[in-house]
Amino acid sequence: MKEASSVAAMNLGGNFHGSLFDMVVHAGFVVQLVLLLLFLFSVVSWAIILMKYVNIRKIRKENSAFLSVYMKSTKLSEIFPEAKKFQNSTLAEVFRGGYTELVKITRVLRGTPTVKDAVEAAGPVLEIGGIDNVERALNRACGTETTKLEAALGFLATTGSASPFIGLFGTVWGIMETFKSIGARGSATLAVVAPGISEALIATAAGLAAAIPAVIFYNYYLNRIKGMTLEMDNFASELLNIVERFYVKR
Repeated sequence: MKEASSVAAMNLGGNFHGSLFDMVVHAGFVVQLVLLLLFLFSVVSWAIILMKYVNIRKIRKENSAFLSVYMKSTKLSEIFPEAKKFQNSTLAEVFRGGYTELVKITRVLRGTPTVKDAVEAAGPVLEIGGIDNVERALNRACGTETTKLEAALGFLATTGSASPFIGLFGTVWGIMETFKSIGARGSATLAVVAPGISEALIATAAGLAAAIPAVIFYNYYLNRIKGMTLEMDNFASELLNIVERFYVKR
């Protein structure tokens, strides 16, 4: 009985630790290193998740406010000063990019010294080919804003794909150490094997705990960003139609 009790109290390091915290503390060096790496992955992932939530919520709120101003205004020159107030709005940024390019072209063609005179001067001024510059400016603004929205999402994708394998590596290493200990002792009872394997499996669980939220929120934010990108494209197309209708010579 004494021998059985002694064996039951053994693991890789010699003592069985029932709580999760104790198993982590008394795990092998490589397993602890893997757990630390997965912990850092998880912390950074959750920071990105929360940051994206706040950022997207702020953008959608300002987009709605900017669209309200845009729909009420009758002149592009009236919208531009208001658009500067919405620093987080993707739609306002697209408008500023297209409007700025329109002003540059009209100032050159009309020879007007001020922005207001260039845009509000009567009569169309652009040739059909001249609208291409405005279109490129709008596309460039849309691309820039999409890149900003997608920033840091790559880390979530990396965490979701790599964390399970990192955890599996820690598990395999821990099991290797367990069997090495079994060989040294010449005993393969369940009481000897179970503690070491349970410590090793913590790495797999930690990998899944880091990967699952990262994958879920990566897909969630990717779909939200696709919707916002489509919204920017539609807005750019509408603005381009307005420019073509009022500023292009027929």
